[in-house]
Amino acid sequence: MEIFQNVEEKKAFRLNGFFMLLLHLLLFLIATVCIVTNPILGAPLFFLGFIFFAGYIVNQPNEARVLTFFGKYTGVVRTAGFHWVNPFTSKKKASLRVRNFDTNRIKVNDADGNPIEIGAVVVWRVTDSAKALLSVENFETFIGVQSETALRMMASRYPYGNHEGAPSLQSHPEEISQVLQEELQDRLKDAGLEIIETRISHLAYAQEIAQAMLRRQQAQAVVAARQQIVEGAVGMVELALERLTAKGVNLDEERKAAMANNLMVALVSEGQTTPVINTGSLY
Repeated sequence: MEIFQNVEEKKAFRLNGFFMLLLHLLLFLIATVCIVTNPILGAPLFFLGFIFFAGYIVNQPNEARVLTFFGKYTGVVRTAGFHWVNPFTSKKKASLRVRNFDTNRIKVNDADGNPIEIGAVVVWRVTDSAKALLSVENFETFIGVQSETALRMMASRYPYGNHEGAPSLQSHPEEISQVLQEELQDRLKDAGLEIIETRISHLAYAQEIAQAMLRRQQAQAVVAARQQIVEGAVGMVELALERLTAKGVNLDEERKAAMANNLMVALVSEGQTTPVINTGSLY
């Protein structure tokens, strides 16, 4: 039974490429002289010189080379520039640049069981090139699949919207993005990848319930607005009665009730109210 090998990034043996190029030219010069004087020695030197050509690598900024020697991991070259390494090693290139991608828009049920469509933007980079290339089959495909899985898990924990102040996908985007980032980073800890930022890029109810949920949201918004209007109107009525009492206007309970009723109607009514002036009895 084979055991999974957990590799970690370490520095590989390397030499300055320009220094080795100088030695290389010197080797060819010696080989050329030997070909004339001693062909038996010159031929192997020429052959050795051609083999050494395979050891030159050029690293761009934010680029790494993972080296393996006949199946054995030997290290990573991260330094940008012209280098020479063991010519018999396999040299796999890994970009360390910051990258981002959009996940597919997936359909999932939120915490209330409502089907929604959600998508996210993921900003990431390779931090351990050895793990990224040797611990997973294809780290770009791996992060894509894990991102959609983490997004699906996160979306199922929260409701789409909530008017009671509890965290929801719609009202708390910063908190939701942080939860998604932590969930995804935990899934990528063995792949040598770092999640820099995640953002919800698309959020909507599924088409089959979009119209019904829109009407529900509108009704909830109307109820919330009505509650605020009523609370404000009650406060204004209480203030009016207190001010009248403070100015010496004494009203009995029946008149207070009538006044409160009229003020509430005037303040809460959506339409324009028409005042009725009581002029007293003519008889």
